Amino acid sequence: MKKSKKIYLDYNATTPMDPGVLEAMIPYFTEKFGNPASHTHSFGWEAEEAVSNVRITIAKELNANSREIIFTSGATESLNLAIKGLCQSYSDEKKNHIITSVIEHRAVLDTCKEMDKRSWKITCLPVEKDGLINLQSLEKALRDDTLLVVLMHANNEIGTINPIKEIGMTCKKRGVFFAVDAAQSFGKLPINVQEMGIDLLAVSGHKIYGPKGIGFLYVRMKNPQVRLKAQIDGGGQEQGLRSGTLAVPLIVGLGKATELCIKERKTENPRLETLRDKLFKGICDVFPDTILNGSLESRLPNNLNICFPNIEGEALVMSLSDIACSTGSACTRTAFKPSHVISALGVNDELARSAVRFSLGRFTSEEEINIALEQIINGVERLRQLRLK
Repeated sequence: MKKSKKIYLDYNATTPMDPGVLEAMIPYFTEKFGNPASHTHSFGWEAEEAVSNVRITIAKELNANSREIIFTSGATESLNLAIKGLCQSYSDEKKNHIITSVIEHRAVLDTCKEMDKRSWKITCLPVEKDGLINLQSLEKALRDDTLLVVLMHANNEIGTINPIKEIGMTCKKRGVFFAVDAAQSFGKLPINVQEMGIDLLAVSGHKIYGPKGIGFLYVRMKNPQVRLKAQIDGGGQEQGLRSGTLAVPLIVGLGKATELCIKERKTENPRLETLRDKLFKGICDVFPDTILNGSLESRLPNNLNICFPNIEGEALVMSLSDIACSTGSACTRTAFKPSHVISALGVNDELARSAVRFSLGRFTSEEEINIALEQIINGVERLRQLRLK
């Protein structure tokens, strides 16, 4: 009996490592194993040079200075360092207000909850029905005591892309720091921290076909200089902001993944958008009551999040045994509770529970989309028939 092919459509949760990334990393696990903090021999110099080259690659992509790149374990740690570190550094300046939004990742929302426990005031902005931040709502929420605005560039569940440049300029006019969660957008979309007015930016390597356990935080050095209080103490690595021996193989992997994303995105993004639209059209042709979540125009090219009325999204996902997809963020697993992102769009609980996210990636083929489309249609029809019995 021929084994069925497994199809991965959950690229917003994590991505498979690109073979080129693994190839670049392997030498740094074996013969190039030096500690970049070892300044007295060639093993350390070799490791330090490799790390420095990655900083330059990332900084060039962001139009930043290489010294503004701080390596971390990923976007969650980066966001914790950005939010907590900033608040602790400026706690004596009579600014204790943070603005975020209701559809942020838990790495932001839960960190803001922690700051709320420490007497910081938190404003969670609502979003439009398409998931976008309303600039007028942001402007009204800004206060004299606002220290920080922290928002996603692109949403991990619905793929909506926020008007980051306009938000950044609004923050600049009011002298407010602007932090961006770019876990879903870095490498996929061009980011210029100068033009966009970004002061802090968090990224994870495993979202761009790199290794897990590595990421970075961009920290602006001037105009204005951002001060952070370290959250991990020790040897004082990363300019004293993140102590611990640098994971050179992972950093090298992150750098190679960044290079490949920059090289491939001009052709990769249109290809993924075409495949995504084919999947969406194929579903809608059979089920015209299908509802798109988020903006179709301002959206990541690989993301499709839709509601299937009259079924449970979790039931559909579980029934698609050969297809990997999801009902929400992989970092939030609350049974029976609808996604906070879908609910924030004004969708009622029953409909929100029918939401399913399909996210495509570099290794998704047209053949896979054809197979997935057939299985999704069969799955929805089967579940609706069961509901009628």
